Amino acid sequence: MKHILYFVALLFCFSSCNQQVKKVSNKEELFTFKVMAWNILHGGNDIENGAKNVVNIIKEIDPDIILMVETYGSGKMIAASLGYNFHLIAPNGTALDNKGTNLSIFSKFPFGERIDTENDFYLGGREIIVNGQKINVFSNWFHYLPWADEPEELGMSVEELLEWEKSEAKYKMIQKVLPNIKKYASQADSIPMIFGGDLNTPSHLDWGAETKAIHNGLIVPWYATKILEDIGLIDTYRKLNPNPVTHPGITWHTKGINDNHRIDYIFYKNHKLKAIKSESFKVFFNEPFKINNKEILYPSDHGIVVTTFQLAN
Repeated sequence: MKHILYFVALLFCFSSCNQQVKKVSNKEELFTFKVMAWNILHGGNDIENGAKNVVNIIKEIDPDIILMVETYGSGKMIAASLGYNFHLIAPNGTALDNKGTNLSIFSKFPFGERIDTENDFYLGGREIIVNGQKINVFSNWFHYLPWADEPEELGMSVEELLEWEKSEAKYKMIQKVLPNIKKYASQADSIPMIFGGDLNTPSHLDWGAETKAIHNGLIVPWYATKILEDIGLIDTYRKLNPNPVTHPGITWHTKGINDNHRIDYIFYKNHKLKAIKSESFKVFFNEPFKINNKEILYPSDHGIVVTTFQLAN
């Protein structure tokens, strides 16, 4: 009987926990956990049973923390179905199934303090207690305008492209949320910071010397991602997959259109926090997502980013 109980307990741990503690010295332990960023498109509701498909996809990836975009009322059901703690990024007291709310955070770990902003449709966060340590975690959405499927075909110089990038809502939105991002980034030496979601922009790290041959010879330091690097945030996918030619990490691609870009991200900042693995998944809308020997109709037009972190004590 004892052997059976031990086996059941062990099976439960392996089936429900990504978190692992690795002792690297007498004083230091490394705690491993997984973060997922996903824009689920209109709450997952653009296909039949789409929100349930969101649940099934999350179940197969099994992240510990989820940074969700376009939640739009589905978050309460998703969290309840999977057993996550759920934080809706909206004014305190907003109904958790409110269909007008964009951003949210899911966690297997306990929540700490709320992190409210003046622009909660674009940015908000929550303190999460990971292995006894506070981490400030943020979900974000940057406006998509201006947008071009192929910016290199606009006939602009690098300087003109950077001016074009600042010409519409995206730049104005970034200026609204940037003070909050800078505030928590400045505190990240003492309290780790994780920031991610849908930036609706290509990365300057994907438009460098390695890729200029496919970008009409252009090397473009796109403002929306460069400003995050300048304040010390690290792009987890590109940090761990440094070659944008062999590992483009595409998260946006409309079938039949040459508009493929990496526009969804997970960033972090802190000396005790380290990204050790990062991958992306891109499936066309309403086509089968093949994962773990299963096929699930994909309810979103955005891909998924998943990063595994180690946190030192």
